[in-house]
Amino acid sequence: MAVKIRLAQRGKKKTRTYRVVVADARSPRDGKFIEDLGFYNPHDNPSTVEINVEKAVSWLDKGAQPSERAKKLLEISGAWAQWRSTKGEVVSIPNAPEPKIKSSSKANNKKNEASEQAETEASDSAEGSEEE
Repeated sequence: MAVKIRLAQRGKKKTRTYRVVVADARSPRDGKFIEDLGFYNPHDNPSTVEINVEKAVSWLDKGAQPSERAKKLLEISGAWAQWRSTKGEVVSIPNAPEPKIKSSSKANNKKNEASEQAETEASDSAEGSEEE
């Protein structure tokens, strides 16, 4: 029996969340699965990835093959690096990505203006205190 680590969809249209599951390769995407490894929500900023590392490493040891996206999530959670290090390979654990900010958003523009204004006020008050 070929076992895969892959994503199963949950939630409504346009607000999908995903479960990282271990399933038989022949079962449907959202069908029966063997074990639930974790959760992935791409709509948070930054995306939320919660995977039980011990379970994931044990399934990788047993020969489960991850899909492309599941492999990326395992790398983010650190399970992939831990599994590779048990094999004797030297693997670095990746850092979490920084939150994405749209430069054209109104909230970001207001925050930038407020910080610039605070900087100019601080520099003006520093210059005034030096003159006295």
